[in-house]
Order: sequence, then structure tokens, then C-alpha cells
Amino acid sequence: MAELGGRLGRWRRGDAASGYLLISPPLIYTFALLAVPLATIALFSFWTQDYLTIIKTPTLANYREALTDPLYRELMLRSLLISGSVTVATVLLAFPIAYFVSFHVPPARKSLWIFLITIPFWTSYLIRVFLWKVILGYNGVLNTTLQGVGLIDEPLTVILYNANAVVITLAHAYAPFAILPIFVALEKIDRSLLEASLDLGENRVTTFLRVTLPLAMPGVVASVLIVFIPTIGDYVTPRLVGGPGGLMISNMIQTQFLKLNNAPMGATLAILAMLIVGAIALIFVALNRRFLRGAR
Repeated sequence: MAELGGRLGRWRRGDAASGYLLISPPLIYTFALLAVPLATIALFSFWTQDYLTIIKTPTLANYREALTDPLYRELMLRSLLISGSVTVATVLLAFPIAYFVSFHVPPARKSLWIFLITIPFWTSYLIRVFLWKVILGYNGVLNTTLQGVGLIDEPLTVILYNANAVVITLAHAYAPFAILPIFVALEKIDRSLLEASLDLGENRVTTFLRVTLPLAMPGVVASVLIVFIPTIGDYVTPRLVGGPGGLMISNMIQTQFLKLNNAPMGATLAILAMLIVGAIALIFVALNRRFLRGAR
């Protein structure tokens, strides 16, 4: 028995070693391309810079300035509001589309619909942003159409070079990211549960609220996180269609690194933005878990 146990132990150790060997390349790759740059940014945030000279004496001066300067606070708050608005608008518009494709499109044509939803990915992100500039411009497609049908007398100025334009453009850009996770969650719902709910006296509205929506919440949560987290770091769209009133914290980070030659402050703002977004995401996930427990 002792000899058998020793052989089994050697086999387990060998099996574990093989497993570690298999995962080591992607683990090293992830560490090199994600953990090391992130640690470098965190380290930079505790330094200061005097023109071209990096002063490596640890300090919290950057964090004090970032948390007390009204400009940084305003940009962070605006970024959260814009990203939140984009997330709400995108998910609310994506859910009906995903629901229609999942429940009302014949199975043989669902792949075609998913294919059509992903068509925007075929074009460059910059091209899509510039197209929205053409649509929302002072003499753009939207204003010209509204004037042509007599709904407005003069072009609207509230749809370009402000936060509204950023929300519209980002909502369109991230729509497929929101539709697909919700569609996958809806496809996993057992249709017999919906039939059982109707047989037990529930109507279609209450069946949706008490059965379909709770079961689809994992997809909704995934959509919220997929849209909210990257949009707060988008700096191309605010720069091209946002104007002074639509700039976000990411634009300030870019300015600190590339124009003001203050990499430590840019790193500090990036770390603070990451921490705030991470905290909001965790709170949202916790509230969603409480909602699901209450629904049960």
C-alpha cells in the first residue's frame, strides 16, 4: 500500500506539473502585457516630473492634486455621467432587439440576424465617428431633414460638439457589444418555463418580469459591464464630436502624457479612474445579486 501511495503521489505531482506547464505560456504572456504595464503605471503615479526629468521620490502629491483640483473632479464626474448614459441607452435599446431575435425570429434565420448586427464591426471605428459628425453637423443630414419636413426652423446646435453627441456616437458604436450577451442569455432560457408560467395564470407581462428578465440578467450584467468600462476610457469620440463640453477624463490623461509632459499625473488620473470604475462595477454586481435573490 505504501508503494502504491507513493506511485499515486508521483503521478499527481507529474499531472500537476504538466498542467502548470500548459498554462505557463499564456500566464507569462498575460503577466508581461497586462500586469507589468499596470504596475508601471501605478509606480509612475507616485513619482513627479520636472520637464524631462522623472523624480522618483515617492509622494502622494499627484493624488492630492487630482482629488482636490475642480477641473479633474468635473472631468471625472462628466465621464461617469456620459458612460452611465451610454450604458443605459445602449442596454435599453439592445434588449428589445435581442429579445426579438431570440423569441420571434425563426431558428434558421437567427444566424443571419446576428450577422447583420455585427456588420458595423466591418468598418473602421474612426469612419463611424466621422459619419456621425456628418449626420449631426450644423448642416448635416439630421438638421437638413428636420428643416426639410418643417419640424425646425433653424439647425439644432445641441446635437454636436457636446456631451449629447458623445452619448449618441458611443451608444451606436457599442450596440453590438450589448446585444450579443443579452441574446446569448435569452437563448439559454428554457421555453417550457415560460409556458408553465402562462399555464399557472400569469400573463405575458408578468411572465416577462418574473421569469424572462431574471433569467436574462446575467446577459444584461455582462452588457452593462462591457459597455460601461471601456466607454469611460474612450478619448477618440469625445475629441472628435464632443467639443469642450464633451471632453472626458481620458482626454485629460492623453493631454498629461503627450502635451503637458506630465506622465506621473496622467498615471495618477488613470489609476483613479480605474479604481472608481472598478468600485462602481462591483457595487452593480452586488446589487444585481441581491435583486436576483429577491426575485427568487
